[in-house]
Amino acid sequence: MSRMKQEPTNVNRKEERERQRKGIPGLIDSTVSSTIDDLKAIIDAKLELFKIELTEKVALVSAFVLLLVVLMIGVAYLITTIALLFGELFGHVWLGYLLVSMVFILTFAFFTKVKPNALKNFIHKILLSAND
Repeated sequence: MSRMKQEPTNVNRKEERERQRKGIPGLIDSTVSSTIDDLKAIIDAKLELFKIELTEKVALVSAFVLLLVVLMIGVAYLITTIALLFGELFGHVWLGYLLVSMVFILTFAFFTKVKPNALKNFIHKILLSAND
């Protein structure tokens, strides 16, 4: 019984609110509330898009780092193999490692003392061409 009494009271309140909302104030109220709802939906969509783009970039960087690690391991084995080959050719294994080490040291010296901007310019060109 108490439920039946409350329902008509709620219906009367709703009708009274709708009567008050009629006219220009009601139109302004509905416009403002719909605009706020639209802004909330746009912000939610932008956040979801940002999350998707961020996860895509994280996945790309992770894949790049993983491939770089695999490449570095492969290069390390290749350098060791070349050092062993030169060691066999010269009759002493240590000469092969010395020769390969000297190549790396001379490369370091070239890019730090002789042409310090050459490597920076080369990397800059690669990055610019990758972004175009």
